[in-house]
Amino acid sequence: MAKTRWICHLLVRFLAFAATLSAVIVMATSHERAGFLAISFEAKYTNTPAFKYFVIANSVVTVYGFLVFFLPAESLLWRLVVAMDLVFTMLLISSISAALTIAEVGKKGNSYAAWLPICDSVPKFCDQVTGALIAGFIAVIVYMILLLHSIHSVLDPLLLRKT
Repeated sequence: MAKTRWICHLLVRFLAFAATLSAVIVMATSHERAGFLAISFEAKYTNTPAFKYFVIANSVVTVYGFLVFFLPAESLLWRLVVAMDLVFTMLLISSISAALTIAEVGKKGNSYAAWLPICDSVPKFCDQVTGALIAGFIAVIVYMILLLHSIHSVLDPLLLRKT
């Protein structure tokens, strides 16, 4: 029973790792060049601090997720993993919130600030950003599940007696 539970835990951790890694790859490769009259511009994630923050936060969480795979099952460091899962879940939530806000402005614009939507001009870029945000949202959900599972595993008195 304990081995099956451990394998399921690792599979969920792998899903979280894959979601953050795919969010980074899709966002980092998003760029498109467009022209308007004689003016040409390139839309890429580095033009927006919120998208840069999204890529950096997901990259950090990806590295953390990779390192956790090498932690032995019987290690006492798993208690630290609970705290780290909480920190990285909050980091993912803040990064996706910032990126979603900028994506919304890019898609619909802001008439009060006279910001025009750009997704009509660069649809490939917007589609890639949408894909990265979907992967990031999946990562947030999986990390929330991992956080709840980690808290349950560390605080469950029956599991503590077995180890």
